[in-house]
Amino acid sequence: MERGEMRGRLCLIGAGLLMLAGCADEPARQTSLPAPEVVRLPAASAGGACQLVDYPTIEEVTGVRFDVSAASRHEKTDTCVLRGEDADGPELALSVSPTTADAAIFADEVVPRGGKTVKGLGKAAYHVAVKPAKNSGPGLEVGWLTGDKRLVSLHYTFPEGEAQAAAEEFADKLVALAKKIDTSSL
Repeated sequence: MERGEMRGRLCLIGAGLLMLAGCADEPARQTSLPAPEVVRLPAASAGGACQLVDYPTIEEVTGVRFDVSAASRHEKTDTCVLRGEDADGPELALSVSPTTADAAIFADEVVPRGGKTVKGLGKAAYHVAVKPAKNSGPGLEVGWLTGDKRLVSLHYTFPEGEAQAAAEEFADKLVALAKKIDTSSL
């Protein structure tokens, strides 16, 4: 490398350092970014059994708002769990499984002790109050046998500390929601 070329490079490096030094004397600009917008994705975006429910219908029928959904599949059973933003809030779970059972087998083998018959839902249906489990409140379950040979269960769990009577009072709302679920698209 020639002397002139080396001198030119050193001058460029020096000029760059001077420019950087000059920038350091300027106060840093403070920019405030707007808070990120929270987007409430549809329940169906989770896939699986969540495709059968939507937040506005649930809120309209039950009066309860849900914001988050998660789906899974185990063997031939599709499930969906819905929760609100509040971690201590209620939970709604839907499961759908294929079956070979008929209404008689459903009544004998599926309906839990204490289950009450529900009219106008599938080929056979029940609802039953569920006692609280550890770290949760009482619950209510609606189960039914569909015309297209599926067992469906809709389970609502109240927050911890809620009275058992609340679950029994909620039965009509959960049954009304169950009647709006069409499993034929799953």
